[in-house]
Amino acid sequence: MPYGANADTALNKPVTVKTLQKLKGSDEKFVVVALYDAPMAAMAQKCGVEAVLVGDSLGMTVLGYQSTIPVTMEQMIYHVEAVARGNQKSLIIADLPFMTYATLDDALKNATRLMQAGAQMIKIEGGRWLTETVRRLSECGIPVCAHLGLTPQSVNKFGGFRVQGRDAAQADEIAEDAALLAEAGADLVVLECVPSALAARITQNTPIPTIGIGAGRDTDAQVLVINDILGLTEQPPKFSKNFLTEAGDIPGAMKKYVADVKSGVFPGDDHIFL
Repeated sequence: MPYGANADTALNKPVTVKTLQKLKGSDEKFVVVALYDAPMAAMAQKCGVEAVLVGDSLGMTVLGYQSTIPVTMEQMIYHVEAVARGNQKSLIIADLPFMTYATLDDALKNATRLMQAGAQMIKIEGGRWLTETVRRLSECGIPVCAHLGLTPQSVNKFGGFRVQGRDAAQADEIAEDAALLAEAGADLVVLECVPSALAARITQNTPIPTIGIGAGRDTDAQVLVINDILGLTEQPPKFSKNFLTEAGDIPGAMKKYVADVKSGVFPGDDHIFL
């Protein structure tokens, strides 16, 4: 029997892409957690987390790399399989790692591998240059989550982990990219480290749900890395919060994160960029 199959869960039934799309523009935010193993995945569904992201952030949070760039397909597959064994209710999103979708053939091949490992959606970083890739993946039945703003796989191009979209021209470009990727068939879009006004603009004008991380409180959802939720990050980013100090234990920390996102308490003023 799969790990966590009999666990009590706050989710009444498995979450699908359509579940999240129906929440777009509603009064209810949905919650995403980036995590990497079966026990945390099982806990997420018990706490009502609608989607879990097996992010290539595991390179920094689990494997000790300085960036996400060294992460391989084999490492991603290993962790997707673990998360899928622990969680049968939350939607499972998985990152395609650095340079594994540079060509259309690579994107199709590697997205297939992640889906067969247990992912139900793949995430790719980049703007309008990915429209053909998104369209083809969507045509092949592979749901896609786009990722705009601070895209960690481009950290060397950006010159570090920097807020994106603060000047008008770049803000317009990010907003246009979101619209083009949605038109091409993207089902969700992550907005990372962008000014809250830009995230609000994209959320209002883009038909697909937006997931914010350092993008203010107006997105349709929020995502945090489990290490940040539990205070395990040595130098936590501005947009994160340690929920363990208030909750007292790990399940309580995840439950508080879920509750604070849904009530609008998180993110607070201290966690957003202007």
